[in-house]
Amino acid sequence: LPRRPRQCSVAAMGRWYCRLPLLLLFLVPGSSSASESNFELPDNAKQCFQEDITQGTKGTLQFQVITGGHCDVDCRLEDPDGNGLYKEMKKQYDNHTFTASKNGPYKFCFSKEFSTFTHKTVYFDFQGGEDPPLLPGENREALKSVIDHQTHFRLREAQGRSSAEDLNTRVAYWLVREALILLVVSIAQVLLLKSFFSDKRTRTTCVES
Repeated sequence: LPRRPRQCSVAAMGRWYCRLPLLLLFLVPGSSSASESNFELPDNAKQCFQEDITQGTKGTLQFQVITGGHCDVDCRLEDPDGNGLYKEMKKQYDNHTFTASKNGPYKFCFSKEFSTFTHKTVYFDFQGGEDPPLLPGENREALKSVIDHQTHFRLREAQGRSSAEDLNTRVAYWLVREALILLVVSIAQVLLLKSFFSDKRTRTTCVES
């Protein structure tokens, strides 16, 4: 059944929500679990999620910052006892593979407490164990490679779309600013020319009288 990964904590400044159309969250019955999603990380915020993993199960955490600032984020992975298994600072993308040493919830957190100016959109894919084969003789490596390539191209497309929208917004603001500057300069020139003619008429009238 569809299931969201449990969200452990959210900074007071932010609220978790999905932004881009890419959203795949699922749980396959058996010894494997998988969570794939993108979320918006507000300014100076921290987001944590967790998944239950069985002892001896291989787990993989992959993430990539799609938009926001320099596209970097802090990431930390902890075991059920709170021991750090992985920690990286200001990374644009990375992946980490580990073997669960015990049963329980494994927590992974993303934060950008070093930045207070721009929000970020972060994509992550957390795999716990291996999914059972859907077809006899299924080539797992080939299917995983196809899925990884599709995900990569979706993220690249999302990054390109975000950059294009940002550029379009900047160009629109620049055009509006230029139009306002031209309008102000034009009005100033008209007023200046009008003041020249007004002064001339005043001087002429004084001489005649």
